[in-house]
Amino acid sequence: MSAILSADDLNDFISPSVACIKPVETLPSSEAPKHPENPYEVTTEDAAAVANAPPAQISLTDCLACSGCVTSAEAVLISLQSYQEVLTTLDAYPELPLPQTRQEAGNEAKWQNLAQVDGRIFVASVSPQARASIAATYGVSERAAGNMIQQLLSGEQGLRSGGKHGSGFAWVLDTNALREIALVAAVDEVDAVAFGRESTGDFTRRFHTPKKPVLTSACPGWICYAEKTHPHILPHISKLKSPQALAGTLIKTVLSRRFGVSPDKIWHMAVMPCFDKKLEASREEFTDAYWSENVSSTDSSVAKSTGTRGIRDVDLVITSRELLSLAEARDISFPQLSRRPVPQHRRTSFPDSRLGSFLFPCASRRNVSSDSGSSGGYLWHIVQTIHSRHPGSRVTVQRGRNSDVVEYAVMSSDNTSLFRAARYYGFRNIQNLVRRLRPARASRMPGVARRPGQASAIAGDSYDYVEVMACPGGCTNGGGQIKAEDAAVLQTRDAAATVPAQSKDKTAQREWLARVDEAYFSASSENEDDQAEDEERSTQHQEITDGDIVDGVAHNHVKSLIAHWADVTALTRESLLRTTYRKVESDVGKKASEVERVAGLASTVGGGW
Repeated sequence: MSAILSADDLNDFISPSVACIKPVETLPSSEAPKHPENPYEVTTEDAAAVANAPPAQISLTDCLACSGCVTSAEAVLISLQSYQEVLTTLDAYPELPLPQTRQEAGNEAKWQNLAQVDGRIFVASVSPQARASIAATYGVSERAAGNMIQQLLSGEQGLRSGGKHGSGFAWVLDTNALREIALVAAVDEVDAVAFGRESTGDFTRRFHTPKKPVLTSACPGWICYAEKTHPHILPHISKLKSPQALAGTLIKTVLSRRFGVSPDKIWHMAVMPCFDKKLEASREEFTDAYWSENVSSTDSSVAKSTGTRGIRDVDLVITSRELLSLAEARDISFPQLSRRPVPQHRRTSFPDSRLGSFLFPCASRRNVSSDSGSSGGYLWHIVQTIHSRHPGSRVTVQRGRNSDVVEYAVMSSDNTSLFRAARYYGFRNIQNLVRRLRPARASRMPGVARRPGQASAIAGDSYDYVEVMACPGGCTNGGGQIKAEDAAVLQTRDAAATVPAQSKDKTAQREWLARVDEAYFSASSENEDDQAEDEERSTQHQEITDGDIVDGVAHNHVKSLIAHWADVTALTRESLLRTTYRKVESDVGKKASEVERVAGLASTVGGGW
């Protein structure tokens, strides 16, 4: 772990439990533990009493099966998702020889034997929040930061300049492209809830719509919290995958079909702003076992029916800070990397030209407006879509108890409420929302039902949509972002770092977050060449849309791309875009016989990642 990233830096929004309540059990052994002082040993009080018991091991999947603590520390302390693992994988496998031009990509003879070649296809996806964190650190635009990341991952002066095989990433995706898919699908989901049949709220099946109010699903910390502590919320959570998960699904489905290779030959890394994204990548719902079954009724029983946990759609997640550690580990000076994109002639052509044009446009996509927030703009896009459908309507905005609670309403010309939504960021505010949505409890008096609080219950039920994010301030304030205090380390190590050293007080962190937000929302171009590229892309964008554009997103064009994606992969729309959830129950206090315990252990031998 580098000087920039350390366990002491982590700021968890939910405190960890005293003990792990669902440890990975191990068979008895007479051999004494080699490292009894290991501070990361996961065990129970009963197991601790056995002196000769070996230390238990825990994986990210096991953390997801636990109904106890939800912390970023649990995620980052897992060795299988770190920047060291990136280097290990790049050194273990050479890159598969992919077609470099569109003409070669259209010639199947050039790549039909890739399945027999030893190697991997390396693909990375980068979030705009991570780019903004890098941009604020080095005093460059978000676009320049994205180019520097691309140079590191796929340029000749980056990772390809070293290592055993000189391997690098064939493609570096901007998750803003997948965000557009998520926004269009979110509007369709809200329409289905508002105008469709009343939903049962079955959160174990992808084709079931959630209940009103619909709660966003892009934040993995929030999802883990709901699954482990408040299962009554699960029927309300959106079934849509996050942009990270969508990127993984698209990469694995399209490349495996086009190149005729197994998904395990495609290695996908995501650069994200928070550690909880590592937990999301480890969910069994985001594996090929869940999309390879082309049936509309695919649900949480798929993994059991296939007998395997499947191949992950996202193999590994690193954070913004870990990205700098990745460069440092290869003796690459990140601030010295070129701020221009990798030349076109050195880029690998995507095997599907239509999807390739969408994923890799002429110039970088613009981020959403400041009104939409720093977490993808789900709520704002839906509100703007409803507003555009009702001429003469207006949007009202009202701040709640603090800056992380904001209520929105679309009002008709006669002052009738057409749509009500709210934004809840930070776990303190989320807990208030959860209490508002708690179902009625049976009273001890016959025929009488009661709620925790009548006023709060009415407020919760009045919303049609709620954007929920675990981090106060949104995703630009993720736990994996470069913090204000990191600037002192960077200033000493990198002469190009332009940010002065700051203290760890809250004021400095707020000022730093404002800089990151400014980089995130910035629409400035670095030079006239970039402006010319923007004009070219704008012209192309107008040619391929039908005028159904909301907040810069062309709905008809995105829907046609989703349909094309489904045709290319022969998969259903639900398999590609939607997911399921699970109610996690604690095993604490449950007794099992030795026969049942050993049988359970035998059934899990060889499992896990």
